[in-house]
Amino acid sequence: MSRVGKSPIPVPAGVTVDISGGSVTVKGPKGELKRSIPTEMSVAMEGDKLVVARPSDNKKHRAYHGLTRSILANMVEGVSKGFEKTLEIVGVGYRAEKAGDKLNLRLGLSGQVEVKPMPGITLAVEGTSKIKVSGINKEEVGQMAAEIRALRPPDHYKGKGIRYSGERVRTKPGKAGKVVGRQ
Repeated sequence: MSRVGKSPIPVPAGVTVDISGGSVTVKGPKGELKRSIPTEMSVAMEGDKLVVARPSDNKKHRAYHGLTRSILANMVEGVSKGFEKTLEIVGVGYRAEKAGDKLNLRLGLSGQVEVKPMPGITLAVEGTSKIKVSGINKEEVGQMAAEIRALRPPDHYKGKGIRYSGERVRTKPGKAGKVVGRQ
């Protein structure tokens, strides 16, 4: 039995789950998410917990079991608490500023880079070097943060660029130059 798949998902107060056919709709204080699930998996509400079951120990069913449970748990957490990723900008002259719902980034390129958020995603700037990406869908929050980071990934020689908060960037030494005493 899958260790991830067999654990029930607690549904907090204020969150409603609607299971109909091959789709699950989760509504909460932050919003609503709808997702289709594999038809082989069966999802049921048992009291205030959501339980995912699989029909057999087939390899495909075992894989879907944990995946389906994780997706549903993320949906429940998203509509109740939401998700957030923080990005840091490191570098002289690199900065971020908010313009309406868009984000203007100065990253050492010839001009500004304008980033439009995906629907359901909010971008916030703290100071000039921290960007917060938040929303209720974990996949979309991660995708938006990855797209922003990809505009100027961290440089491995100086460490300049956009990185996730807490990300460690290993820097390489530059050229060593000519060794004294050799010819």
